Amino acid sequence: MEQQNKRILTLDVIKGISVIGMIIIHTLLVYANVKSQYETAIGSFIVFLGRGTSIFLICMGITFMTSSQQSLKSALKRGILLVLAGLFMNFMKFMIPVFFGFAPDNFIQKYGWNAPIEQQYVYLVLLGDILQLAGMSLLFVGFIREYVKNKYIILAIGLFAALVSREVSGINIDYPVINYILDLLFNNDYPAYVYFPVFPWISFIIIGMFFGKWFQELNYDSKKLFRNMLYVGLVFAAIGAPLVFFYSEYNYNGFYHMGPGGVVYFAGWTLIFLWIIYNITAKSKENKVIKVLKYCSKNLTSMYMIQWILISWGKGIFGYRQHEIGYVSVLIVLYIILTFSVQTLVDIIRKKKTLIDFRPISPDKSVLKQ
Repeated sequence: MEQQNKRILTLDVIKGISVIGMIIIHTLLVYANVKSQYETAIGSFIVFLGRGTSIFLICMGITFMTSSQQSLKSALKRGILLVLAGLFMNFMKFMIPVFFGFAPDNFIQKYGWNAPIEQQYVYLVLLGDILQLAGMSLLFVGFIREYVKNKYIILAIGLFAALVSREVSGINIDYPVINYILDLLFNNDYPAYVYFPVFPWISFIIIGMFFGKWFQELNYDSKKLFRNMLYVGLVFAAIGAPLVFFYSEYNYNGFYHMGPGGVVYFAGWTLIFLWIIYNITAKSKENKVIKVLKYCSKNLTSMYMIQWILISWGKGIFGYRQHEIGYVSVLIVLYIILTFSVQTLVDIIRKKKTLIDFRPISPDKSVLKQ
């Protein structure tokens, strides 16, 4: 049990850091001008941090295999809820500013539109992001967890998904609902519409599932697990590097729609990074920083939605991609405070609702839910 706790702490730290990191990254991308993003040391470093999506997805795969909720039904239900959560988040991000008239003109012009943009409502709500990726992926990986018991077959499925990703990229037909599902699976039209198509990004989740299964077979020995991550990571990075740097058009061709070599290369460095974080956190004791990161990890989905909605609404107040790095740094601090504040409010509401729903029934009344 001690080893298992260390593993949970490591993943909580990583996911907690990702919550703070995504607030920083999204604030920069929304408010900083092009010069501040790419021609300053701070901006360039933050943009680099934005390439850490694979870290979150591999962690998701590990925890998916070790979760107490192991039924196929629970995976499918959560997958559907995450897709719906992504659509709700888009509605709040884009439609509220439009309805109340504080969407900045230069954001609208980013898509080549002219105000008013009523005809583009559906397009904005259907934009594909990480929640849609996670939700759609769960509809597939739930079956893998249920029916595939050999960890090497799990790994082979993950690598196969990466291998075919370039070949299936861009598949669509002329039926709107079906075409939207196909876009979430195979879209290759960045920067618009779907940022994280299931292919190739599901590969990282399945690779994480491979290590989650391995972790179970090691009897929850986290030291051995993360050591194995280092070895596999080194092999993956060595295989992926020449593919990315010498055959980049097919194997990489951009972060959001990478090919098989890009997946293997990024997975390799991600596994090496996870080993480093484990060695930093394995002997850590509970302190205020760890508590904050564990809190962020526990509320990752809701905090992701909260920060994106708040940052998107702020475009109407602070402007869109207009500011220098110093101004953006102040906004980063502001949005970290706002995100935690709103999450705290959500926790209070949840707690009150729980107390009301589970209040004991009075002897002389059959129902007492107020």
